[in-house]
Amino acid sequence: MTSPIETEGATSVALDKKTATETDSAGEKGHIGRSPGQLMWARFRRDRVGMIAAAVVLFYFAISALAPVISALYGKDPYTLYPSEPGYEDILDDFSMPSGSFGGVSGDFWFGVEPNLGRDVFTMLLYGMRTSLFMALIVTLLTVITGVIIGMVSGYFGGKVDYWLSRMTDFFLAFPQQLFFIAFMPVVTALFVSPTDETPTYLRAVAIILVMWFLGWMSLARLVRSSVLSLREREFVEAAKVSGASRWRIAFKEILPNIVTPILVQGTYMLPSTILTIAFLSYVGVGFVEPTPDWGRMFADGSEVYEQNPAFLLFPGVALVIFILAFNLLGDSVRDAFDPKTGR
Repeated sequence: MTSPIETEGATSVALDKKTATETDSAGEKGHIGRSPGQLMWARFRRDRVGMIAAAVVLFYFAISALAPVISALYGKDPYTLYPSEPGYEDILDDFSMPSGSFGGVSGDFWFGVEPNLGRDVFTMLLYGMRTSLFMALIVTLLTVITGVIIGMVSGYFGGKVDYWLSRMTDFFLAFPQQLFFIAFMPVVTALFVSPTDETPTYLRAVAIILVMWFLGWMSLARLVRSSVLSLREREFVEAAKVSGASRWRIAFKEILPNIVTPILVQGTYMLPSTILTIAFLSYVGVGFVEPTPDWGRMFADGSEVYEQNPAFLLFPGVALVIFILAFNLLGDSVRDAFDPKTGR
């Protein structure tokens, strides 16, 4: 005959086994392995600042890409001199300043009108953002690709290859970039266009891309080189060598995926810096010229009339500050999401 104590003990063991079985079953069903990319995305989604910054950046790129559509729906464009259009003869006063309040802001002109010429500021800003953003995107992509290739080759192959590539990097770093931009831009355009002819807009765009690409890859190349030097003696690289993998396969299949984080973070910082440089070139007169809408030239024109019409400088200034701030915050959030040691 079984005693009450033995019965109670048997029941307890059975319950423990049932609980363990249910726990194991729930663990097998609930625990799903996630890739590093999925973990990064999960950390990034928890960062509210990063999500807001990403939304702002995507909004800027979206309205820039849809600038012609928005302009058509809005009924204005950045090229028309509206004082010469019927019904808009009085939008400028006798001093060629907007006749309305706050730069001529109204239901017809949401951001007012341009002093002297009377063009629509809203569409000028839209198309100026379109020019700067997509130029900066092209320059950043070319710069990142060049810096990654040179840094990878220099860091992994070492020896004379590393020595000469490092000396070439040091040589390009010695150039004063801002002064070189100002001095070299007219030279690039003069190589293809006669001094008596107007330089086409596409040629100015190509010249800006080439000059900024030519002088923009060095910092990323050094970052990639230092990262590769710290990885090329690791165990997984040695295992790939023992298995017979080629040098190029080891460099771009084994090492490159492990340095994506610093490359991506550096790229998010380079793009807003590139936008500021493009704006600077137009501001000093060696970038885009009339009638091409450009962010930098709006600042140049606004700086001449800001005392009489501060609104013309306000709208492009606020738009640029918001974008640069959002992209820098996005870069910080991406870095934190990739780094599992952070507490965010």
